[in-house]
Amino acid sequence: MAMTIHVDIVSAEEELYSGTAQMVFAPAADGEVGILPRHAPLLTTLRPGEVRIVPPEGEGEEQFIYVSGGILEVQPHVVTILSDTAIRAKDLDEAAALEAKKRAEQALKEKLGEEELAEAERVLAEAIAQLRTIQDMRKKKGL
Repeated sequence: MAMTIHVDIVSAEEELYSGTAQMVFAPAADGEVGILPRHAPLLTTLRPGEVRIVPPEGEGEEQFIYVSGGILEVQPHVVTILSDTAIRAKDLDEAAALEAKKRAEQALKEKLGEEELAEAERVLAEAIAQLRTIQDMRKKKGL
């Protein structure tokens, strides 16, 4: 039997995932991290992006979950992700993400104050991350 790690992904609204995994990939602030069982303890922030959960062999399909950012805590046998917003890739609204991206790009072209600029950059980063999550899910599932 392959070694596994327990994974919990929790948003402000609900627990999205709780189960075992063979490996977990997450968008850490300094780049994507891959986590295997017995990983060294780690605490880091997350940027908007995709969390990919590789299940134990023969136990289902990979899970793709978009997170808006948050906190990643790794212990040798447990991975915990806390995010304000977390959505399963299959539940993301591609049309809404495209529209948000378009609006944010337009806002960045206008002369904005510091706060409006920061908000437009945040919305753009989240929209791009959602679209990338949708694309990655489609690639992996051959859609």
